[in-house]
Amino acid sequence: MFEMRRSEDRGVGKLDWLDARFTFQFGPYKNPDQIGFSDLRLLNDDNVKGGGGFATHEHKDTEVFSYVLSGHLEHKDSMGHGSVVNPGEVLTMSAGTGITHSEYNHSTTDPVHFLQIWMVSAKKNVTPRYNQKLFPESEKRGKLRLIISSDGRDGSLEFYQDTKVYAGLFNDSEKDDVVLGPGRFAYVHVIRGSVQVNGQSFNDGDGARIRNEQTLTFSNGHDAEVLVFDMRPIETPEM
Repeated sequence: MFEMRRSEDRGVGKLDWLDARFTFQFGPYKNPDQIGFSDLRLLNDDNVKGGGGFATHEHKDTEVFSYVLSGHLEHKDSMGHGSVVNPGEVLTMSAGTGITHSEYNHSTTDPVHFLQIWMVSAKKNVTPRYNQKLFPESEKRGKLRLIISSDGRDGSLEFYQDTKVYAGLFNDSEKDDVVLGPGRFAYVHVIRGSVQVNGQSFNDGDGARIRNEQTLTFSNGHDAEVLVFDMRPIETPEM
């Protein structure tokens, strides 16, 4: 069963340096019907102008990742990490006992476009950790590449949560499946382009809560980039 979340129904955040879309309740976007799904708490689509960014702020007992689409994102945190995250790279943090970090556009002139995603952590008060990895287009072209998991299988980054996150690129006749475990929930988010999932049409920015499906088949893409979250069968995040 697909519960669609169309792009135009998302929340909007606008500042002089930011143009954002919020899938779930966040900041100025208040919607008690959209507080998350399973362990997925936040899915923000952020376009940050040159020189703009998010000043130092704190996370605790949260799994965080940034997925850069274009431009270059500059990251600094209280663990001493400082890096630039480039298109195709994924940055993950397990906040654990607490971490502060900032994320700024590395350029003073060109925009950076990225997704900021939070999930509830299954482990509390652990030592914070950080990872960053490039998942090249060749590994996602016409297939769903596992990028995050609980055990780091197949070269994925690790999260302290019973979840698998896949990224894929689909165009024309390219097609692939992801098999969900018995009773699992999923969330699909189309970053850009259009694609069909089990025959259901998705366009740029669309998403869906998915229940009672064993297999998700991605096909008939048109310049599509997607994320798929395979998650525990709970309705809302257990904070």
